Amino acid sequence: VTMKRITIALLATAVGVGLMSSAYAADLIVSEPAPVGVVDVGGNWDGLYVGVFAGYGSGTVTDDTSTILGPDMSISGWELGLALGANFTLSEGIVAGVVGDVAWANIEGGVDPWDGVEYNINWLGSLRGKLGFDGGAFLPYLTAGVAFANADETNHGGSGPNNVTHIGWTVGAGVEFAATEDLSIDLLYRYSDYGEQDYVTSGHGTVPLSLTAHTLSVGLNWRFN
Repeated sequence: VTMKRITIALLATAVGVGLMSSAYAADLIVSEPAPVGVVDVGGNWDGLYVGVFAGYGSGTVTDDTSTILGPDMSISGWELGLALGANFTLSEGIVAGVVGDVAWANIEGGVDPWDGVEYNINWLGSLRGKLGFDGGAFLPYLTAGVAFANADETNHGGSGPNNVTHIGWTVGAGVEFAATEDLSIDLLYRYSDYGEQDYVTSGHGTVPLSLTAHTLSVGLNWRFN
């Protein structure tokens, strides 16, 4: 019985020492300051934000009638824009949001089957929803919504420029990286189908043209928590 009591006492002492050591170690871990240069921004994605971004785009203008393009044309160039959005936490680890953006663009191309045709996207815009995963200092996300594109078509055989605004849809994926508590870097890829619009030309009548584009951008977002 005495040995049993001694054994129980020793086990109780060992457990007590272990618990005290664990608590002491936890205190050390909690109180230990973060290393210099490491930003603690976990779960800090909620709230309004404004951003600026720049990117590169490439696309295709399709003329199913082969009236002026025979039948399509490749375009490419740059974009520079502004964004306004908001994020909010749906549940642990899940962040939703909405964002609108508009960008000046110089995405252009040309073909010369007959009289020569030039095409240029003047500006792009979108209104999108977002759904992402809160990874602490990073936020990977998917996005989709409505997309807009304003473009000029010039036919040097006697028409233009014809200015038309396309309305379509866009989908994409991106990831934000926290640089500070209020500033993040946003990398985004999007595919956009802007649909078909009629271009009225003096030399060839009304010509329906379809527009699709791929864009890759990098931006800076400032959050207001």
